[in-house]
Amino acid sequence: MSGPHVIRGSVLLPEAELVWRFSRSSGPGGQHVNTSDSRVELLFNLRDTEALPAVWKQRALERLATRMVDGVVTVRASEHRSQFRNRETALVRMAALLAEATAPPPKPRRATKIPRGINERRLREKKARAETKRGRSGRDW
Repeated sequence: MSGPHVIRGSVLLPEAELVWRFSRSSGPGGQHVNTSDSRVELLFNLRDTEALPAVWKQRALERLATRMVDGVVTVRASEHRSQFRNRETALVRMAALLAEATAPPPKPRRATKIPRGINERRLREKKARAETKRGRSGRDW
């Protein structure tokens, strides 16, 4: 694979904790389509990993709860004919998924009041548009 995959900051996706499974992919292939295992499944045991800081791990476990089976996150890739390219795609997807799941929560939105001038201008434009449309009626013809 092409180097270590960074989740975020200096935290890397540990190669030793990744489990790979291969199977035959559906779709176009060629002469060796029925003999090559090009579809890739990448499994990462999120519950038992030591690679992530505790806060990130907890955040990821909460956010990915619907995607996990017994604490294991699975990513599949079968777009390419080559197993190698599917492996790279799965690695990138896993790193992106973990980066998104471990990201800090967004700042809460502060409610702001719409300025009075903007509201008045909207209503003025609305009345002008209604007047334009009313002037199009064919009652004078």
